[in-house]
Amino acid sequence: MNICDCSTRSAPETRHLRLLDAQRARNTSGGYIVTNPNCSTIMIALALAPLDARFGLDSVVATTLQALSGAGYPGVPSLDATDNVVPFIENEEEKIEEETQKILGVMKGERVEHAPFRLSAQVHRVNVTEGHMAALRVKLSRRASVEELKEALRSFTSLPQELKLHSAPARPVVVREERDRPQPRLDRDAGRGMTVTVGRIRPDKVLDFRLVALSHNTIRGAAGAAVLNAELLAARDLLPTR
Repeated sequence: MNICDCSTRSAPETRHLRLLDAQRARNTSGGYIVTNPNCSTIMIALALAPLDARFGLDSVVATTLQALSGAGYPGVPSLDATDNVVPFIENEEEKIEEETQKILGVMKGERVEHAPFRLSAQVHRVNVTEGHMAALRVKLSRRASVEELKEALRSFTSLPQELKLHSAPARPVVVREERDRPQPRLDRDAGRGMTVTVGRIRPDKVLDFRLVALSHNTIRGAAGAAVLNAELLAARDLLPTR
């Protein structure tokens, strides 16, 4: 089960946590498995969730620039990474497309019905230590202005904020107005590494809007997300007792 604190048309506990009931029904021990989303997916989903909730999404094009630390240890050989960009990460594009639509989908019985918008992803490994970035282009289901997009992103909160979970940032998404932000070195630690930073929100000549999202891939996209999952399960009294 993937968990992401992205509340859209239905509350997250009725969309994702209900998957635990199906797992428990199949597993006589009462246990279950909870997984993090892909480290780029969680950033993209958090940037898209407020827009999907407010305006609806018709189609999304995502181009990622992913840090070296996302490859784990020993990761990318130094001579491959130096003075280079690698336009391929095994199975990454498929994960982003599949998981984003699942996270922003809705529950139908015991399964998640994927969000209906189209999503195309291209991925690149870049010579940055930490901090994944995604250049996003979106077509909305209804018309909106740049200022309306910014307000939707700034005002977005979800269940972790409502429950005041320890690892949850007060603002899961922040909007930067500077023309050259976000940047990994300047913005990856926002919200103790748990906040997604969005900037460069502009009209687009092909789709409706373009924007750039950034998150800390080893905190928001990995360890911090796992801790937040556990805090959410504990707050909902869903941790197994044995």
